[in-house]
Formats: sequence, C-alpha cells, structure tokens
Amino acid sequence: MKRARLWKSCVPVAANLLLGVPAVVPAFLIWYVLSNGPLAELGWTQREPTENDGMWLWLVIVVPVVACFGGLWTLLNLWMRRRLLAGAPSGPYWSLALTLTLTPYLLGAAFG
Repeated sequence: MKRARLWKSCVPVAANLLLGVPAVVPAFLIWYVLSNGPLAELGWTQREPTENDGMWLWLVIVVPVVACFGGLWTLLNLWMRRRLLAGAPSGPYWSLALTLTLTPYLLGAAFG
C-alpha cells in the first residue's frame, strides 16, 4: 500500500518537472515583455537596443503561447490532484507544482 502511495505522489513531481522544459518558452517570453516594457519604464531594466517593433507584436505572440501552456498546465494539475492526491491540501500542492515547473527555467537562468 505504501508503494502505491509513493508512486502516486511521485507522478505529479515528475510531470511538473517535465512540463518545466517547455515552460522555458512562455517564461522567457513573459520576462522579455516585462523587461522591455513596464520594468524598463520604471528604470529597473534596460530595453533591448534593437527592439523597435513595439509591444503589440510581442503581445500577439506571448498571449496565445502563455494561454495555451497555462491551460494545459492547469488542466493536467487539476486532473493529477483529483485522481492521484485526492486528500492533498490545495495551497501546498499548487505552490509545489508551480515551483517544480519553473525549476528548469530558473536553473537555466542561474547557470546558463
């Protein structure tokens, strides 16, 4: 019985780490838009010198990519939480799922 419980708790961990690999694309796009838009306006970052197309083009690209990935991530985690971890508390599950998904991006940013 313990073995089945351990397997059920390892599946969401592995799935969110694997989802973190394609999550690098939407995470980078969000950072790019923020660093060239509002954060640059506040003086916290510097704009990309060759970025002169405006933000509309980036929003047309970023919104569908983030929406598709976010929808897939949410649906998969809702399914895993309901089927595999029925008694798990909601807050820690979603926090851990988000942290695991962002781990590949953060490791790439730190060591890349």
